[in-house]
Formats: sequence, C-alpha cells, structure tokens
Amino acid sequence: MAEEKNPIQVADRLFLVMETLAETGPAGLIDLSNRLNLHKSTVHRLLNSLIYMGYARQDQETGKYSLTFKILEISNKVLNKVDVLEIARPHLKRLMQQTGETVHFVQIDGTEAVYIDKVESHQNSVRMVSKVGSRIPLYCSGVGKALLATMKPEAVKKLWEASDIHRLTPHTIIDYSRFLKDLEEIRKKGYALDNEENEEGVRCIAACLTDFKGKAKYAFSISAPVNRMTDERITELSGYVLEMKQQMTQEMS
Repeated sequence: MAEEKNPIQVADRLFLVMETLAETGPAGLIDLSNRLNLHKSTVHRLLNSLIYMGYARQDQETGKYSLTFKILEISNKVLNKVDVLEIARPHLKRLMQQTGETVHFVQIDGTEAVYIDKVESHQNSVRMVSKVGSRIPLYCSGVGKALLATMKPEAVKKLWEASDIHRLTPHTIIDYSRFLKDLEEIRKKGYALDNEENEEGVRCIAACLTDFKGKAKYAFSISAPVNRMTDERITELSGYVLEMKQQMTQEMS
C-alpha cells in the first residue's frame, strides 16, 4: 500500500515547523532549515506565515523563532469540550460487567466528592443507596481517600481541618495520624478501601484518575455489601480497578 501524503504540502510543512519548534524551543533560521532538511528561504516563508497567523514570533534581539501561546489556547478550548463522562461511561459499564457489582464515578468538590455517574449492577438484589448528584465526605470514603492520597501533605491537612470529622460508623477513621498511614498504604497499592467507614455493611474499593495536567479530579469505585467484599474478593477486584485506572488515565491525559 502506498504511503499516504498530506494533499496540501504547505500545511504539512507548517505543522512540521510548529512541531519542531515545540520540541527545540527558540531556534534560528539556519538551525531550523537543517533540522527540517528544507531550504532556508522555504522555512523563512513558513515562519512568516506562522507569525502572521499568531502561532509564532521572532525575538528581535536574538533573531530566533519560537511558538506563541495561541496553540495552548486552542488546546484548552478542545479540552473544555471533552465530556469526561463520555470517556468514562464505557469503562464503568465494562467494570460492572466484569465484577457484577455497582460502580460509581465521582468528581472532587471541596471537602466532598459528588457522584456524577453510577452503573448499577443487575446481577444482585441489593441496590446501593447512592444517587447521582449526592455527596460523600472525602475523609471517610474510598473515592475520597484515593483522591487525597495524590495530594501534597499541606493540601491533605487543609482539607482534613476543613472537614466535619466525626464517626459515621464504628469503623470511621477520625485520628489524623492513623488517617495519614492509611493514605500512605493507598499510595503503595494504587487503590483505596472504604472498610464500612461511610456506611456500615458496605465496603468499597476505589482509585483516582489524573487529568492531562496530572491533577486528581475524578475517582471511581466498586461498592458491595461486606458479605461479598471479603479480603480475597478485594484482592481479585484490585486487578480490575488498577487496569481501568491505567486505561482511563491514558485516555484523559
């Protein structure tokens, strides 16, 4: 099969110049000409075109060319149009089918996480009381602890102090030093557990997702009654959770 070529050669070369400048940083005309294997008069015309459109500029003192922030403006507009639920939904459904358990998807909001999607399991008669739009504290939930485990110590402490810390169940962790040890364990394993800390009789396994800036904004969890969430079952589910975490992080980066 013949190699496909850009039908508009000048467009191909314009983007090649932009990609090269993005990789090298500020560069002179001769350097760019050598790197692109193009005559310097051709590169000069391409650079002038990029400058005219606002994608490049030339330093008047050094004569070197560099990209402007216009490309970032376009990138941000694209990212703002990305529907994270559209990306997440297929993964959430697959995770529910793989495990037979209810799967939640949340977004962090201050000291709480907001349920923004939920895929209920149809394979069991026990339904979770959680609803899309409802909130759950960060300090006593699997999704919340997964998110907090990615943050710097000062951010964790600030959120802890801003939270209304109290026992929701006999298992809720309200001692800060013990809470920090729990977060350290989460960092090692890559996933978090809610051992009946938010709702008695329910255990959850959760993981957070980072966006293209490396910031943890979303998290997902598998929830089930304790009789189906034994330690052995948690170990089994952790494989599915870590796999989904890796796949979704790549798609969102």
